[in-house]
Amino acid sequence: MDKSKTILDSVVIKFAGDSGDGMQLAGTLFTDTTAVLGNAIATFPDFPSEIRAPQGTVAGVSGFQIHFGSSGVHSPGDAPDVLVAMNPAALKANLHNLKPACIILVDIDSFGKKDIEKAGFTDNPLTDNTLSDYKVIEGPITSLTKAALADLGLDNKSADRCKNMFTLGMVFWLFSEPLEQTIQFFEQKFKKNPVIGQANILALKSGYNYALTIEAVKTSFTILPAKKASGTYRNITGNQATAWGFMAAAKKAGKPLFLGSYPITPATDIMHELTKHKWAGAKVFQAEDEIAGICSAIGAAFAGNIAITTTSGPGMALKTEAIGLAIMTELPIVIVNVQRGGPSTGLPTKTEQSDLMQAVWGRNGESPIVVISASTPADCFDWAFEATRIALEHMTPVILLTESYLGNGAEPWKIKTLSDLPQIKPLTLDAFDADWKPYKRDEAKLARKWVAPGIEGLQHRIGGLEKDAQTGNVSHNPQNHGVMVDIRKEKVARVANFIPDQKYKGKDAKKLLVVGWGGQFGILFGAVNDLQKEGKYIAFTHFNYINPLPKNTAEIFAKFDKILVCELNSGQFANYLRATLPQFKYEQFNKVQGLPFKISELKNKFNELLEEK
Repeated sequence: MDKSKTILDSVVIKFAGDSGDGMQLAGTLFTDTTAVLGNAIATFPDFPSEIRAPQGTVAGVSGFQIHFGSSGVHSPGDAPDVLVAMNPAALKANLHNLKPACIILVDIDSFGKKDIEKAGFTDNPLTDNTLSDYKVIEGPITSLTKAALADLGLDNKSADRCKNMFTLGMVFWLFSEPLEQTIQFFEQKFKKNPVIGQANILALKSGYNYALTIEAVKTSFTILPAKKASGTYRNITGNQATAWGFMAAAKKAGKPLFLGSYPITPATDIMHELTKHKWAGAKVFQAEDEIAGICSAIGAAFAGNIAITTTSGPGMALKTEAIGLAIMTELPIVIVNVQRGGPSTGLPTKTEQSDLMQAVWGRNGESPIVVISASTPADCFDWAFEATRIALEHMTPVILLTESYLGNGAEPWKIKTLSDLPQIKPLTLDAFDADWKPYKRDEAKLARKWVAPGIEGLQHRIGGLEKDAQTGNVSHNPQNHGVMVDIRKEKVARVANFIPDQKYKGKDAKKLLVVGWGGQFGILFGAVNDLQKEGKYIAFTHFNYINPLPKNTAEIFAKFDKILVCELNSGQFANYLRATLPQFKYEQFNKVQGLPFKISELKNKFNELLEEK
């Protein structure tokens, strides 16, 4: 049939259904295709916190939101332009967050009376005018999928599982996307089980053809490719990028890479990714608990390896004592915390910037540590690399903060070669030196030399008891303890001499400076950018170096009448700034819902402060 195509700058799609409906896979495959076509993308997978929430309930809804376009894609989007609702619960969970005229694609086979009641609807929302403001595309997706696969001889459950691909085929047609990338995925994935691969491919094509022929769809849409710097790109998640950043750092430093970790949501995919790359020299040890994970990393660092441990908030609590040991021994390890909602088990699959205080101050005694954070899924690569550089060149443990939003989110990443990356120069001592002492320090960085065991004449003691300022022997001398506390503090502070100055966007603005850190960069940038285009006097600065702060931070803050700190917690970075730079007044805008900011709510807050006299 001859149907028109409409060109759009960007679109937000949300795939939503039960945990078993395959919405994460459908969203990921759509993302991969849009990435290959050259669109700018930002994604937000949203999982239930319960492992097996009751089927058909709002608590069990799994979602995957993607914002893709030719320009202006800074976040996964506030609200979908297209909602795929595989059951009433998925519709119920997202109904409050839909734009007027949103396209809603529903599987009417799942809208039985019991399904509707279980989702919390009183009446059928498809017939009671609940959706009168939206464009609803109804299709018997489950029954059409089974009919399309009838000749393959699959059991009922296996055929039912392919309905996500039928739906994906419809969405591919709706946005003029090709099927080849997804077909190749199934051909490769199910080489040993070709019937299942064929079933998914057939369902995909059937959904595409169904969308092509039904009268409910009058037009399809086209999104033009985004303008990007030339190079080779791939779609990458934050956790994948983190793993690759560590591998690149190991190659640049000429040291073996060791990861000692215990599985925990949402950090486990870093470990999964590194296990695929033994060819690159990565050694992965899955420990029996969080404490063993970090202690194995400390041992690996002592033996001369680039040592990593990965976790989330609850795991950080368990690793605390061993982090203190790494600080005392002054060994270079990187601790990655992919943050999630807390406290306790909290919200394992939801995002939050909840562990900043824990990272900066959450240990016994005077135990300063370098803390940095990533901003986007792709730049997790850069900050994993930078965390390793600081650890090796300053002989100190480093905490790298990412977030569930970053770890599971994806975006196009321009692949880098080793020649694109800066050198990493570990402070190693590999041969006997008569002037060497275990805690003799570099004058600029106050870092001691890194000596692996087994080098003749360089034997030394190491452990958690206080060290003599030169020999490293156990010392209970009060004056020595004071000296060592001051040195460890100053060593972290001097890292500021070896990092770039802080930058900000909005050179002519004086009234309001928006301050962010971590994974909310794209959303904050998008909100500020919109207001700057409207002629508002607003500026934006985003922090990746947390402890220590860049040396020119106070100089930037002094330029503005108001400073607003935006973060997904109750004000942890704002309080840190009050303690570190108390001469300034800090306004706060906080969100603690397990969800990222929306651009609309940020703009409302910014305008409120800009309009105050």
